[in-house]
Amino acid sequence: MSENSEKKLELPSLELLEAELAKEQYKDRYGKVLRSTVFFLVVVAAATVLIAVLLLPVLQISGTSMTDSLQDEDIVVALNSNRYRTGDIIAFYYNNNILVKRVIASSGDWVNIDMDGNVYVNEELLDEPYVTEKAFGDCNITLPYQVPEGRCFVMGDHRSTSIDSRNKAVGCISNDMVIGKIIFRVWPLSNLGIPR
Repeated sequence: MSENSEKKLELPSLELLEAELAKEQYKDRYGKVLRSTVFFLVVVAAATVLIAVLLLPVLQISGTSMTDSLQDEDIVVALNSNRYRTGDIIAFYYNNNILVKRVIASSGDWVNIDMDGNVYVNEELLDEPYVTEKAFGDCNITLPYQVPEGRCFVMGDHRSTSIDSRNKAVGCISNDMVIGKIIFRVWPLSNLGIPR
């Protein structure tokens, strides 16, 4: 008989078998935890994207038409809503761009602006503490002007440079153009908070 066949077949010890079993069980648990974690992160990311796009869009301000309330490159959060009132800042689509302006009047209201830039809604002077410099601006509509049904009249806070509902190029904003009401500024951190 050969030497190899004379050797007894050695069986692994109980400790070695238990150690191997523990390793395999750990790999199995690790794989399950990893798969569930990845699945959870994908679901959270998808929910976050849906919320950001549909309910709370995040927008970056471009331009100076809302100075001093909002500055160029500020990042703001909007609440997707078609309910807004005079004084609210809204974001809306215009010629494949997103503009941000302040609601001045709603459907059926009469808007009038004097040469000094004072704004009247339904013959009452509008209190506008957010405007630092009044101006008649680029106005080519016939005043007084009645806001059509299903639309709102908007103006930028920087009245001398803003192109808004005072100009026929923009006109009044229909409800289906509105992205939402600006509710919070998230950047820069020094101005974090609700825009005035």
